[in-house]
Amino acid sequence: MSAEQATALVLRTYDFSESSLVVTLFTREFGKIRGIAKGAKRPKNPFDFALDLLSLCRVVFLRKSSEALHIITEAKLQRRFRVEQSGLPRYYAALYVAELLNAMTDEEDAHPELFDVSEETLTVLQKGGDIQLLVPFYELRILDLTGHSPALDMCVSCGESVRGRASAQSREEGHPTSGANARQEYYFSLLDGGVLCGRCRPGKRGVVLVPAIAIDAMEELRGKTPRDVGSLHIAPSVSGQLRGLLGQYVCHLLGQRPRMHEYLGLSGR
Repeated sequence: MSAEQATALVLRTYDFSESSLVVTLFTREFGKIRGIAKGAKRPKNPFDFALDLLSLCRVVFLRKSSEALHIITEAKLQRRFRVEQSGLPRYYAALYVAELLNAMTDEEDAHPELFDVSEETLTVLQKGGDIQLLVPFYELRILDLTGHSPALDMCVSCGESVRGRASAQSREEGHPTSGANARQEYYFSLLDGGVLCGRCRPGKRGVVLVPAIAIDAMEELRGKTPRDVGSLHIAPSVSGQLRGLLGQYVCHLLGQRPRMHEYLGLSGR
C-alpha cells in the first residue's frame, strides 16, 4: 500500500463500527474516494473533527489496489463550511452540492476544475449567495464538467441550428407568440439532453417546452464563476424555470430524484 496526500471535501459519512467511520471524499488530486477512518468516533481521535460533513481537509490515506476501502490515516481540518448560519435554504443547497458531487462522479477520476468550482460554490453559499441562481449554476457546471452538457444551440437529434426557429415552432403548435424572446419556446429533450428542432420533435418522449429566455440565461451562466452569479440580472421567474428544467434533467441522468430536491422545493417540478 502506498501513502497518498490530498485536499478533500467531505461528502458523506456513515458508521462502520462503534469507533470507526466510512467517509466519501472528493479530492482535488484523485477525484472521489471512499475510505475507512479507524477510531474516528472516539472522544480522542487523530482526525480532530476534520471529517465532518462539508469540511475541507487535508488527508493522508493508504491506497488499496483492489475495490476495498482505502485507509484514512490522517486528516487535518482546513475549513468547515458553516452554511447553516446563512439560513436553512442555503444549507440545503450546500448538501445538494455534496449529493450531486457524490452521485455524478466516478471513483478515482480526478476533476480539479470541478473540485474548485464546488469549493467556491460552498464559499459563496456560506456568504449568503442567491440559491435561486447558484443551484442551477452548479447543476449546469457539474453537467458540463462530467460530460453531460445539454445542447442549447443545435438540435440534439439532427444537428440543425434551432436559434431563431422558436417563434415558428410555437405558431405551428398553437402557442401564442408576439415575437419577443420571452414568449418564444424551445423543445428540450430530457432523454437526449438538448434542444430539438420542429422536424425532430414528433415521436420523441420526455420533451418539455422551455422559454427561449431561460435558454439564454443558461448560456449566460455558463460563462460565469460562482462569485459572478450574484451580479447577473435574471428574473426570479426565469431562475425558477431554470431550476425546474435542470432539476428534471438531473433526475433523468441519475434515474431517481435527488434526496435534497424535496428540501429545495424541487420535488414537484
